[in-house]
Formats: sequence, C-alpha cells, structure tokens
Amino acid sequence: MSELTHFDAAGNAIMVDVTEKKCTERIAIACGSIAMNQETFDTVRNRTAKKGDVLGVARVAGIMAAKRTWELIPMCHPLMLTKCTIDFELDEKLFKIKAIATTKVTGQTGVEMEALTAATTTLLTIYDMCKAMDRSMEISEIHLMKKDGGKSGLFERS
Repeated sequence: MSELTHFDAAGNAIMVDVTEKKCTERIAIACGSIAMNQETFDTVRNRTAKKGDVLGVARVAGIMAAKRTWELIPMCHPLMLTKCTIDFELDEKLFKIKAIATTKVTGQTGVEMEALTAATTTLLTIYDMCKAMDRSMEISEIHLMKKDGGKSGLFERS
C-alpha cells in the first residue's frame, strides 16, 4: 500500500502541498449510472417530466458541482477548471442512464475528484427530479474511468 498523502507524520489530516509540482495539463473522466422503471426512463428520454428537461438540468448541476468540489471535499485544492462536460448514454433495455463527466485543468494537481463529484451530482439531480415518479431508482457504478497528466501519468480502468 502506498503512503497516504493527506496525513502528516503525527497522523493529522492535511492538504497536500503542491507548491513544487509542475503545472501540466490534466484530465479525468468519471461515470456512474442510475437505473429506474420504464415509465420514468421514457419520461426522461422524451423530456416530458413535469419538472422540465431532467438531463439538461442534471448536466448543469454536474458542471456546477465540479467547479465547487473543493468546498465539499475537505482536502481538495480549489481548481480553475478549463473544461467540464457531462454526457449521457441511455440504455433502452435496462432503463439505465449513464452519466460521463470529463474535467480538465492545467495545474499542479489532478481533477479526479472533480470528475467524480460531477458524475455523482448529475445522478443525484436525476434522482431528485424523478423521485415523485420512482423512489426505487438506484445509483451505482460510480468510478474513475481515466486520468492523465501529472507525475503519475496515465490511468485507464480496464
């Protein structure tokens, strides 16, 4: 197991000092899914939900969350994101929606937490907007798909 970076020698939680790190282009892609009943899925796909365009609102929520990750996760650095996108894949057979968040920055630390926060918040927003139709929706499969840049280089989930 590698050394934990968010603790000092005495075991106190710390923010990692990135002062000496080079500024490099960094990218992260994270995703997750939400499963729902067919009626709810059809409502979201057809944009006929009473609360409006579910995926459009969820996309904006995910982007907003990525920009504020440092306010939610205690040891994250505030980052000036240069890109954040949210894409969707609709699975018509399993009635699932996959949210894929891509974040990018030129900086001294990575954007994995921003991508994960964006994907998760996107899915939570879908749940919030559809809960009156289907309280049994299930959010799952949240994970980092890819990250690149910085000292550790490329990671791609196999």
